[in-house]
Amino acid sequence: MAEAKHLLLTDERLFSVPMTPERAMTLGSDIDLSERTDAFVARFGRLQDTLADKLLPALLDALAEPVGAAIDNLNRAERLGWISSVSAWLEARRLRNRMIHEYAADATELASALTLAHDTVPVLDGAARAMAARAHSDGLIRPG
Repeated sequence: MAEAKHLLLTDERLFSVPMTPERAMTLGSDIDLSERTDAFVARFGRLQDTLADKLLPALLDALAEPVGAAIDNLNRAERLGWISSVSAWLEARRLRNRMIHEYAADATELASALTLAHDTVPVLDGAARAMAARAHSDGLIRPG
């Protein structure tokens, strides 16, 4: 999935050096760091949205699984082994909101939220891989 690949690349570039409060304080003057941070936050959120709001319901429907409210779909995804846990997924959603909110507020909080999101990237990537693998194995999409 291209969105997961782009997030992984941005994650690698942004976190080649640990995100510290001191580094976060330079976002106003370091345009490259600012752009990488913006890209990371946007890609993190977009991958979550794509997986939970588009791919998951479409995959459940294609497999004749019931499609319901987002939380119900996430519970099914956990049961089917596509996400590690609903609580980890919901925490990733809170992190996304926290990164956006903290961006202008507090460098220490922003550095903390970004670092936690960085640690959560494997959760999103794993979900993308698991859902894509299931879709491929059932012939719903072609590899590519």
